[in-house]
Amino acid sequence: MGTTDRADRFYGDQVLDRLNPRMREFVTRQEMFFLATADRHGACDNTFRAGPPGFVHVLDEETLAYPEYRGNGVHASLGNIEENPQVGILMVDFLRDRVGLHVNGRARGVTDDEIRGEHPWLPVEEVPGRRALVWVVITVEEAYIHCAKHIPHLQKAPARGQGRSWGTDDVRRKGGDFFAAALEAPERGPYLPPPRPDADAATWRAQAERALARAERYGPGRTTDVTTAADAPPFRGWFSRSSSV
Repeated sequence: MGTTDRADRFYGDQVLDRLNPRMREFVTRQEMFFLATADRHGACDNTFRAGPPGFVHVLDEETLAYPEYRGNGVHASLGNIEENPQVGILMVDFLRDRVGLHVNGRARGVTDDEIRGEHPWLPVEEVPGRRALVWVVITVEEAYIHCAKHIPHLQKAPARGQGRSWGTDDVRRKGGDFFAAALEAPERGPYLPPPRPDADAATWRAQAERALARAERYGPGRTTDVTTAADAPPFRGWFSRSSSV
């Protein structure tokens, strides 16, 4: 793209292998970040994490830690980290500095007892929905600025109602079926992606049997959400049972 000189200057001037004092101070004020992970095959996932200011803790200039709160039970990020520890974090201050901080590194999950044994100064969370199920500890490999020129300047809206419902299972408080995915569930059946093209026959068979076991729970008259699915067709998926499966 003809930008090698600019890229070299950026790496020379801005990319660190640790968090300098200004970066550490920036982290302690943040209430949210975006987290990028990938599994062992390189399939990517990007997610959002939020908490009270300073919920991401600076353990030292080379180490960050954040608590994993109760979520939807999928644990996509933790699962990816188990397979591939490389992570990318982007913190953006939309409210004051209108600048961002990238942190790339290697992550691992640790128990609450384990991290408090090494860092007893970590605060004990009083809000039940913000009590850590597990912590993610990140060893910093790269830290650098995300420049301000394309970051919008926002301001907080006044809190409404009961504010954020940390850890809730209340469907309405979580956003309900905003994208109408659950509404389609009776017709769609359970989501199970097929094995990867390079998978062996045993993997395909095992996945097929798992999908069949789930599919047989979603025949006519079965439903996965609050809608009525008495007339829903049985799930067909991407295969059918036969002696050749």
